Amino acid sequence: MGYRLSKIYTRTGDAGETGLADGRRVPKHHPRIEAIGCVDELNSQLGLLLADLQEARSAALDQLTSVLAPIQHRLFDLGGELAMPEYRALGDQEVERLEQAIDAWNEELEPLKDFILPGGSRLVAQIHVCRSLARKAERRCQQLNLEEPLEGAGLRYLNRLSDLLFVAARIAAKRQGVAEVLWKAADKPT
Repeated sequence: MGYRLSKIYTRTGDAGETGLADGRRVPKHHPRIEAIGCVDELNSQLGLLLADLQEARSAALDQLTSVLAPIQHRLFDLGGELAMPEYRALGDQEVERLEQAIDAWNEELEPLKDFILPGGSRLVAQIHVCRSLARKAERRCQQLNLEEPLEGAGLRYLNRLSDLLFVAARIAAKRQGVAEVLWKAADKPT
């Protein structure tokens, strides 16, 4: 593959517009750019999570890395789909891959009886950051979908990804031996 970025700054966005891969120029606040930005933000936080997992050097957590690492590439693919509306990179097999991991991890977990809050360990909290950003990216893509219908598996992928990350946080807590932080309702006002 040749060089894709020969010059990092172009000055073409200084007036508040940016170019899509199909040549169109849109405002930087366009729903498509918002969606691309949210997917990029999620991918960046996922990179931090993967670095945390690598630093943990735990055989019990290695499976999380093997499931989560390819997701960075799929999120980059999704960004490509958003930047090039005619381009398709994600298929149903990627959604199914997430579902298989969710099902396998769920078999290892106790059923939920309470709401869970982010925390217990830095790693678990970071997984929840990624989960909440997956939901944000999904909302932005759904907003774009209202204006410019999206085709392909991207919306389903983001929906399933947030589910996977919720279950991953629970698995990480279990494998780290840390208690999940359970929500405690406030006392009734008097």
